[in-house]
Amino acid sequence: MSILTRFKEIMLSNINALLDKAEDPEKMIDQCLRNLNSDLGKVKSETASVMAEEQRVKRELDECTSEIDKMQRYAIKALEAGNEDDARKFLERKSELAKKEVELKEAYGVASSNAAQMKQMHDKLVNDIGELEGRRAMLKGKMAVAKTQERINKIGLSVNSANKSISAFDRMEEKVNKAFDEANAMAELNAGPKDDIEDLTAKYDSNTNIDDELAALKAKLNK
Repeated sequence: MSILTRFKEIMLSNINALLDKAEDPEKMIDQCLRNLNSDLGKVKSETASVMAEEQRVKRELDECTSEIDKMQRYAIKALEAGNEDDARKFLERKSELAKKEVELKEAYGVASSNAAQMKQMHDKLVNDIGELEGRRAMLKGKMAVAKTQERINKIGLSVNSANKSISAFDRMEEKVNKAFDEANAMAELNAGPKDDIEDLTAKYDSNTNIDDELAALKAKLNK
């Protein structure tokens, strides 16, 4: 009954520990279920074998019981016919069959217990695999969300890096503007004080030219 031990090992195995060690949890989940379905095939085959053994022993027990009843009936018929020796032989045969019946009952009890145990474990494994199939879909959904979140996190890091670059650009722009303002201020200081007399003379020179032109127009009109 090594399959019973193997079955218990399956039920006691820590699948989560295996998943923690796996580089690709999705592949490991699929592999675990493939292994369990393979074990289910072995358990099913062994369960069928144990159940067949139970049926064989039960059949032998029924045949033995039937034969005992048969010997009892023939012993009665022999006595009714006045053949005591024949009746004795039938009873002796009945006694031998009764001993065999005791052994067959014990064997059937063991076979029946084994069959019930195997059937129970087979059904539990089927239910557990069905539950794991549902959990696999859930876990794969979580893994897909985790991968999406991982991509978002990476994009977030890129955005942070971009923000740092933008901040650095702003600092450089501020330095350039500061340098530009300082250069203009220095140029203004280097130019020295402004001579206003030149602007003033230009003003009167401009008015003189206008007066001359106006006089010329009047003279032309008087003609």
